[in-house]
Amino acid sequence: MSAGTIVGSVEQQRQLLDFARQTARRILENATTDSSPVAPQIDGRFGGVFVTFWSGRTLRGCVGTFASTTDLAATIAEVTRSSLADARFESDPITAAELPDLEMEISILTDPQPTRDPLSLIPGTHGIIVRRGGRSGCFLPRTASERGWSVVQFLSNCCTMKAGLDAEAWGDPQTQVLLFTADSFRESEFA
Repeated sequence: MSAGTIVGSVEQQRQLLDFARQTARRILENATTDSSPVAPQIDGRFGGVFVTFWSGRTLRGCVGTFASTTDLAATIAEVTRSSLADARFESDPITAAELPDLEMEISILTDPQPTRDPLSLIPGTHGIIVRRGGRSGCFLPRTASERGWSVVQFLSNCCTMKAGLDAEAWGDPQTQVLLFTADSFRESEFA
């Protein structure tokens, strides 16, 4: 699995961000009479999508799906709606008044692939999913590099912080570890 461009062009990335922002605005304003935002047509098969809202460096919402899709715009619209309702912020949801001050980020994923050697992952390049029993957790690729985590810290923290497992669970043969890459892009990159 190699890191590379998943979405073809910078212009397509800008179009997707504009579409996600218009979608978020319509949702928060409960718009029913305005026309729907124009969905960019981007061909391909994508391994999933995450939409993240930031207030400076503070997370305000981040939800995604690992379901493969060929309709990228529809998936972004769906995930944008879910991210606005991120359960971690249920007592302080994003409002229409706050939205102009938030930065949006989209991550387009490759299909997650199981690995027999979790220590082979490259922090900052690979994202991870850890699954065991009915528990699972994930981190996007940039999480490890943003937090300065080693490979072991990345795996262990995903187990404890996201999947509710013991820190060493990633090394157990009964635990499935999957790797993926992502194109992540933020609105500030186009300012």
